Amino acid sequence: MKVLVAVKRVVDFNVKVRVKADGSGVDTANVKMSMNPFDEIAVEEAIRLKEKGVATEVVAVSCGITACQETLRTALAIGADRAILVETDVEMQPLAVAKLLRALVDKEQPRLVILGKQAIDDDANQVGQMLAALLGWPQATFASKVDIAADKATVMREIDGGLETLAMPLPLVITTDLRLNEPRYATLPNIMKAKKKPLEIVKPDALGVDVTPRLATLKVVEPPKRKGGGKVADVKELVAKLRNEAKVI
Repeated sequence: MKVLVAVKRVVDFNVKVRVKADGSGVDTANVKMSMNPFDEIAVEEAIRLKEKGVATEVVAVSCGITACQETLRTALAIGADRAILVETDVEMQPLAVAKLLRALVDKEQPRLVILGKQAIDDDANQVGQMLAALLGWPQATFASKVDIAADKATVMREIDGGLETLAMPLPLVITTDLRLNEPRYATLPNIMKAKKKPLEIVKPDALGVDVTPRLATLKVVEPPKRKGGGKVADVKELVAKLRNEAKVI
């Protein structure tokens, strides 16, 4: 069984994001970039499936600029067999990414697609669901446990009320949550081996997909600073402030 894993290059989660002075976007100059943490979990899960003998090949995919090759090399160092970069300088939006992934699914014919549930830059949480809809495949989002046997998947997913377990046939789209696994570190020997693994570069036009943005960012601003709190003498004063000042009751 072939597994396709989508990964995204984002600002490292340890970096404090700065907004550009003109409000046109986020400043990424000289900023450390890394693989989206949820996508790291997706890659780890695919590698574990291969180690169990469930998967035969793991293909990492990314969409974006040339620098995304670094992110794909990281996926290869973790254990992916080969990588594909859909190279474009156009801003990637969720629907365009989903269409590109659908085209790659048609080309590669995987039985399973694993993605992080969301990227930490835009927090859209849309690509996995859009991809499943475009393919007409079942989907299991926010997965915290995955078992695959006999062409059938059992997925435990996190929901507002607790946990939900789904059973569904392959092919399937899974999006990963934080508690699914703990990604391994890429060792130096594997980082060196990753440099020799195949990395294919294709253009959106070659896949027959129009990636022209449908949405335009008008302005990006810093969130307002939180105001300091205050102390109240008793419950009566607290209720009065909630009613008269905060107007929440």
